[in-house]
Amino acid sequence: METKEDSPENRKKPQFGTRYLKEPAQVFQHNAWDDVEWNDELKQNAEEKIKLNSQTLVSAEDQEKYENEANQFWDKFYNIHENRFFKDRHWLFTEFPDLSIDSTPQVKEKTNILEVGCGVGNTVFPILETNVGSNVFVYCCDFSEVAVSLVKNNSLFDSERCHAFVCDISSDVWNVPFEENTLDFIILVFVLSAIHPEKMQFTINRLAKYLKPGGQILFRDYGKYDMVELRFKPGRCLSEHFYVRGDGTRVYFFSEDDVHNLFTSAGLVKTQLYSSKRLQVNRGKQLKMYRIWIQAKYMKPLKNC
Repeated sequence: METKEDSPENRKKPQFGTRYLKEPAQVFQHNAWDDVEWNDELKQNAEEKIKLNSQTLVSAEDQEKYENEANQFWDKFYNIHENRFFKDRHWLFTEFPDLSIDSTPQVKEKTNILEVGCGVGNTVFPILETNVGSNVFVYCCDFSEVAVSLVKNNSLFDSERCHAFVCDISSDVWNVPFEENTLDFIILVFVLSAIHPEKMQFTINRLAKYLKPGGQILFRDYGKYDMVELRFKPGRCLSEHFYVRGDGTRVYFFSEDDVHNLFTSAGLVKTQLYSSKRLQVNRGKQLKMYRIWIQAKYMKPLKNC
């Protein structure tokens, strides 16, 4: 079952604008270009770089350490960066207009939103700010106690409209403040990539249980061959398209098929899935930087579907 949102006109939505590179000679006239397709040479170079990076894997002992101590590495990250890392994501409403909730008086039904991997509130606070006057409640969690503490201590935090809590969504035991079939939206923005690939399906299966019928998971994360992946040096690869950064945090790079298989295996239905490809340039240094993100929406089927 697919919805009207999966029609061709809705399948590809511009990420930051509608600036398209029609004349290659003009590439350095602007800082960024939207929906840039890769040619065969770019694809081949990316494949060769990935092959080189994956020849030497992180040792099994260190891989176990990065898995078992993942929350500690993220705690250290947020202790270092704290609120300096906060960058609000108002672009979120361009990509996911669903999160701007109707506030007209006749709309009285409560909208429950969960953001997984909330960090220091990059998404939470813009949602609260945008939906003032709407009957919206935001749950947000992170497995970093430091991050959750920063959210709660932020001057924008409102305990009557938001509940922040610590939770490792990849663990077997969840202690969450809501029941199954109660969430309208679950936001997964640059968070699933931090989980070990072997635990991703379990995580999505569990999250899907908390969606209302008709509720959606809103997903955005790194795509395979993104500039960030190609910049990793040999010796940082954990497994195929899965890497550890210098600070001990980890990141996975997805294909569209990866995403589709994860969500459909959890019984969800695609309403949107596409690769957002963007060319960023450094005009001073004449550098080209290719970014790739995967964006998707998957819905829990209605009971009568």
